[in-house]
Amino acid sequence: MNEALLDIAALRSGYGRVEVLRGVDLQVRSGEIVALLGSNGAGKSTLNNTVCGLLPAWGGTVRFDGADLTGAHYRRVVQAGLIQVPEGRRIFPNLTVRENLELGAFTRARERRADNLERVFATFPRLKEREAQKAGTMSGGEQQMLAIGRGLMAEPRLLILDEPSLGLSPLLVEQLFALIRRLHDDGLAVLLVEQNVGQSLEIADRAYVLEIGALRFQGLPGELLASAELKKAYLGL
Repeated sequence: MNEALLDIAALRSGYGRVEVLRGVDLQVRSGEIVALLGSNGAGKSTLNNTVCGLLPAWGGTVRFDGADLTGAHYRRVVQAGLIQVPEGRRIFPNLTVRENLELGAFTRARERRADNLERVFATFPRLKEREAQKAGTMSGGEQQMLAIGRGLMAEPRLLILDEPSLGLSPLLVEQLFALIRRLHDDGLAVLLVEQNVGQSLEIADRAYVLEIGALRFQGLPGELLASAELKKAYLGL
């Protein structure tokens, strides 16, 4: 088994005095798609933000490519190549598509910004068509393309996608998951944090289920789908 690119061990975190994560272990290897599943309030976004340096860890460790990033400033996390596309897209609505994309290379890969911009436009031709358009005037699907494209501008070694299908039409969801599969085929490691269980398990190499800040399952998607108890209790299937 390959050594983990992202290795989270016994991670604890929360807000104020409220503990949300209660000793989570999670690994992503190079080139893998790992699905992190769970309902609203399970702690998925808290885990993402703690890993990416936006929330302090209360305990445990976060290691990326062997380096200890526990409690590291988010800029150091980005510089290492660990990039999050946050829930809700969080684009800059008053900036153009091109300006939003260029900001993605501000901390990492700045010297290759022009080349990476062309790669993003090749991946998302719609963004090329709208590069001078204000981002806030685009549709939800286009804004999600922009958010992912902005993440790709930083040349991620591992891309965390937090609820990327939220609010998208079924057709756009299909297109989104096809894109994630293509990124994986190109060798990119992906941590897919989703409530869309069926689509996620179709493309994931491994899966974790988080419930109230603790892991309830980790293993192969087929193992998860084979358990009627797990499907009913944690996935609503």
